Amino acid sequence: MAVKPRIKLDKKEAKKGDLVEVKALVAHIMESGQRRDGKGEVIPRKILNKFEATVNGKPVFSAEFEPAIAANPYIQFKFKATESGPVVLTWTDDDGTKIVGEEKITVN
Repeated sequence: MAVKPRIKLDKKEAKKGDLVEVKALVAHIMESGQRRDGKGEVIPRKILNKFEATVNGKPVFSAEFEPAIAANPYIQFKFKATESGPVVLTWTDDDGTKIVGEEKITVN
């Protein structure tokens, strides 16, 4: 089953130059690689380690995560509205798996 992030833009329509706030939550187990299972075997590390946000293909925000990040990470940031287009949020896992979510913004 594909993971669908929850994404909220405080403005889906903005004037050029407005600040737009983005809030996003994604479901992910975020296994640190330091715990053991019932047999005493180390549970392999599996964390989201990179986040990127683009608007109309242009980067507006990025972050790198470390093992201490919580499961189901929530992220909040603002960007300046300059053009209409898709707001694409991408989380990348240790194994290269990507979780992608998208909203659209119209800039007048």
